[in-house]
Amino acid sequence: MIDPLAEVVTLLQPGARFSKLVHGASPWRTGRSNAGQPFYCVLLEGGCLIAIDGHDPIELQSGDFVLIPAAYGVSMSSLEPPPGLDTPAPVALCNGEFRIGPLGNPIDARMMAGHCSFGSPDAPLLVSLLPQLVHVRGEQRLATLVQLVREESHEQRPAREVVLSRLLEVLLIEALRSTAGGTNALPGLVSGLADGRLAAAIREMHARPAHAWTVAELAKEAALSRSTFFERFSRAVGVAPMEYLLTWRMALAKDLLRRSEGRIAEIAERVGYSSASTFSVAFTRHVGRPPTRYAREEQAAANKA
Repeated sequence: MIDPLAEVVTLLQPGARFSKLVHGASPWRTGRSNAGQPFYCVLLEGGCLIAIDGHDPIELQSGDFVLIPAAYGVSMSSLEPPPGLDTPAPVALCNGEFRIGPLGNPIDARMMAGHCSFGSPDAPLLVSLLPQLVHVRGEQRLATLVQLVREESHEQRPAREVVLSRLLEVLLIEALRSTAGGTNALPGLVSGLADGRLAAAIREMHARPAHAWTVAELAKEAALSRSTFFERFSRAVGVAPMEYLLTWRMALAKDLLRRSEGRIAEIAERVGYSSASTFSVAFTRHVGRPPTRYAREEQAAANKA
């Protein structure tokens, strides 16, 4: 069976950036701009507050895991923040460990935080299919995976980069699927897959992207009326059904073009377009470059790397 979530994560090509173990001594506060980088944090002991991109703070408890596929502004603090602005920067201890907060105060929180990277040039396109925020509580599997990522990132073992890449793929999938069906799940692919009716339609889109889908056909796959399907899909996934399909087709097309998987007409047919010309028009409108130019420039960039 086609697994849409696994397909999206695989195309994202997650890789390791860094992770660090932080010991917090209240009161403390820190913030940084992450320029759209994927950010994750697992609270190992104690509690803290985290606020993302200006949203209201979320209280994290021991065992909580947070993933932000594209973070811009992230601020964290002790449960009772200090009255002033940010406290001094974390002090490096050893082995990727840091301490934050007054030196004379006892440690009352421990967390692991870090960044991964998405190697795909289509990362913004694919990230748009994911929830803006994933918050998971009480999942020991995630804490174990993060610990494995941290250990592997600090060791120079054979095939280190391959292992890290696979671990991060599993971590990302595990974090996303842990939110499926949650009452506070944000719109995105995971929320759509958590709805059995919508999942049937999404899987069909991924299994047969070349098919000339209509909203009516997709509604039939979901065993819903056209209007109910459209409203339910848009609310759960965050975009209309045909917009989701277009986004997925363009992601597939860009991947095929980068890998020189056939001529333009063949790629057009594989992603649901009846001719190279209609595909070129749609691709140029969506990507900003004609497919031939996109393929040429991406392959030239890959040769230089």
